Amino acid sequence: MRPSGRDLNEMRPVSIETGFTKHAEGSCLIKMGDTHVLCTATIEDRVPPFIKGSGLGWVTAEYGMLPRATNTRMRREAASGKQGGRTVEIQRLIGRALRAGVDRVALGERQITVDCDVIQADGGTRCASITGGWVALRLAVNKLMKAGDVVSDPLVDPVAAVSCGIYAGQPVLDLDYPEDSEAGVDGNFIMTGSGKLIEVQMSAEGSVFSRTQMDQLMDLAESGVTQLAAAQKAATE
Repeated sequence: MRPSGRDLNEMRPVSIETGFTKHAEGSCLIKMGDTHVLCTATIEDRVPPFIKGSGLGWVTAEYGMLPRATNTRMRREAASGKQGGRTVEIQRLIGRALRAGVDRVALGERQITVDCDVIQADGGTRCASITGGWVALRLAVNKLMKAGDVVSDPLVDPVAAVSCGIYAGQPVLDLDYPEDSEAGVDGNFIMTGSGKLIEVQMSAEGSVFSRTQMDQLMDLAESGVTQLAAAQKAATE
């Protein structure tokens, strides 16, 4: 029995509220259970120096957690003068995940920055950030297309992510914090809407896992991403 009472293959409730902020070119508030993330996308007519003059666009991301996103207050990273290693690792993951679904030639020489700010954390914040970040990116690109600034749609395939793991000896979909903190195996699966893999992060956290269990987790992840892609589509149509 899962702490939440969910079935092994059951996602937490997912909701995506678009247009959540006034000024960003694209924005949404994504809720995956009690994990809530504000995602905004900003368009700039510049690119990093290493691709300047190439004609290619760029998508990057930044990630952060508010001090009371968790049950005890965390110190703001700005107060310490630098980002923590976990933050840097997650925002790099978000950026490369989103770029996997983008035709950078069609985007043109401009940059879109996706900011993911965790308001409330209950496991799976990086997965929620990727899933919501794609919605914010989709909305920003829609504005470029409406204005005629891009000729063809640069977003070639939706990108979403979900966590899966082995909890109490059973493969489960979409871990919340009580499961994540006690899982014997924990993984994050980033995929396209068409079912292609972008990245898989898997680690044994107290118990090893078999090839059969890995395949079971892959099946769960594919089911979860299919549901998330449907939610993304419904939110942006």
